Amino acid sequence: MSEDRTANWREELRKSIKAKDRMAIERVHMNELDPTYRSHNREEVNQGLTAEQALEEAQRCIDCADPSCIKGCPVNINIPGFIKNIERGEFLEAAKVLKETSALPAVCGRVCPQETQCEERCIHLKTGKKPVAIGYLERFAADYERESGKMSIPECAPANGIKMGIIGSGPAGLACAGDLAKQGYDVTVFEALHEIGGVLKYGIPEFRLPNVIVDVEIDNLRKMGVKFITDCIIGKTITTDDLKAEGYKCFFVASGAGLPRFMNIPGENLINVLSSNEYLTRVNLMDAANPDSDTPVFFGKKVAIVGGGNTAMDSVRTALRLGAEKAMIVYRRSEEEMPARIEEVKHAKEEGVQFLTLHNPIEYIGDERSRVKQMKLQKMTLGEPDASGRRSPVEIPGAIDTIDVDMVIVAIGVSPNPLVPSSIQGLQVSKWGTIVVKENMQSAEIPTIFAGGDIVRGGATVILAMGDGRKAAAAMHEFAQK
Repeated sequence: MSEDRTANWREELRKSIKAKDRMAIERVHMNELDPTYRSHNREEVNQGLTAEQALEEAQRCIDCADPSCIKGCPVNINIPGFIKNIERGEFLEAAKVLKETSALPAVCGRVCPQETQCEERCIHLKTGKKPVAIGYLERFAADYERESGKMSIPECAPANGIKMGIIGSGPAGLACAGDLAKQGYDVTVFEALHEIGGVLKYGIPEFRLPNVIVDVEIDNLRKMGVKFITDCIIGKTITTDDLKAEGYKCFFVASGAGLPRFMNIPGENLINVLSSNEYLTRVNLMDAANPDSDTPVFFGKKVAIVGGGNTAMDSVRTALRLGAEKAMIVYRRSEEEMPARIEEVKHAKEEGVQFLTLHNPIEYIGDERSRVKQMKLQKMTLGEPDASGRRSPVEIPGAIDTIDVDMVIVAIGVSPNPLVPSSIQGLQVSKWGTIVVKENMQSAEIPTIFAGGDIVRGGATVILAMGDGRKAAAAMHEFAQK
């Protein structure tokens, strides 16, 4: 679509509906499965918008002269551009606009925390209205394109013969691979596991992000020329030095943060006390809930999840779907301080999850077979805000509860896996195990090494990881052209 034509029809749209009328339209509600039904299966909870809903929601965008929503997007999607295509009924064009900057639009439309990023900048908020449902519209455009069977492939520059290696196939790695492929590079992604997708596959349940959605996005990258090698552990199977000898110019380390954190309290070594990483990986990636699976998982009836983030919500809702009669969130702060998305908390409550806020585990108690049977909880109150701005939890002396459990899942954060960083001699690593990089995601010590995502941040969102991948791709391109 030419610039002149784009400008003309967008001007026509502006004139067709006045700004005050656009602002008066109420925000659309996401269509969802019934809580009683969905809490016992893996079907996707959010069902997406109809075309009619998308058209009406798109009309709420007033196409600001200085769209601050774009500034709130880590991958700099042309948000007004794709939304105005939806309003015009050009759904496939909307998907093309998304793909100009995002390698995973259908994924981001589902799991990106738009409410704290692009939507938080929406001008509607200044008038007391709800923001334009950017995430819902992004999902709609990406899903429409996929279901139409007319998937577009972003235009790529002619092959330049320069080889680039991506270590890890999570969101950061996939975003970097997509941008480099557009520049004409020979891109290969090395994945330690047997499936591509990283945390998108092993960490996020199908009721929130179906695997088929991830696979379609990955297949699009394959069509752009990106190659994938699975079951390949950089630092063990092969080293970056070996790959340099094969002609690789640069590497982007996106190996994530796969090491779980525990609280170091008595009883953590009891049977059926496990990390959310292990639990979700067994269920999501290894199909542990299937009776025929080679990877078992315990089907707890009284399950407690320690933590208040999205991973905790994913874990507790998974436990429900595996037959838990009582599924609980145990969190040391109040609900207002929970880092989980409001939508995820809402869904968990609707499905029957119990919330034990202002409680902190201090001990797990086992039975005669060393299986966890109870947990002691210290009651808390809120003190002054900490460095993150959240009010610090303070113990209430002598206030301790003991509850019955047969499974505990700890979801209090992750740490970077040291395998890849330790295999690259001379690479600077922080005291937290993260790779130290410059603003452009490049290592100061080894110019051919770039890194981003959780291996740099220590734990973040899908979209922030993708932003790192895009920034690294731009820097790698600049480096390779010198």
